[in-house]
Amino acid sequence: MSIATFGNIYSDELITATELNRQPGRVLDKALEHPVTITRNDQAFALLRREEVTFLIKAATQSQAVVEALTVAFSLLLGKEIGFEHPYGWLSLFAEDDLQDFIKELSEAFRLIDSSTTRWEIIDAIIHEWYESAVAIASPELTAAFSAETNEVA
Repeated sequence: MSIATFGNIYSDELITATELNRQPGRVLDKALEHPVTITRNDQAFALLRREEVTFLIKAATQSQAVVEALTVAFSLLLGKEIGFEHPYGWLSLFAEDDLQDFIKELSEAFRLIDSSTTRWEIIDAIIHEWYESAVAIASPELTAAFSAETNEVA
């Protein structure tokens, strides 16, 4: 299921609470196929499979992280100062070219999101790998190790 599937979530079938009480099996069968809105007085309730709700919650949570990371990266490209206390302040350790690569990589992965949990894991992995690179850049020991000349034995 893609995020686009939920573009028409409010144009689903409307079922009254009375109808739900009278024919619960039929209403649940409909909810297996698509979201159903149960109405009672002036209230509306969504009835959909738990897997779909799980996906929507994961999508909302991950989307927030992606937007925040991209916002920081774009802000840095525009010359804005981002402190290390910010959850994505570590992005300030990268040069412009690197930030552009980060934006491209994360945006492309996010664009390909579907209901697959693997895709969300890819987003997590991308952010984690860039974070680990920032840790390496910030480490004086690693910087010294990488810049030291190697003594190769013939």
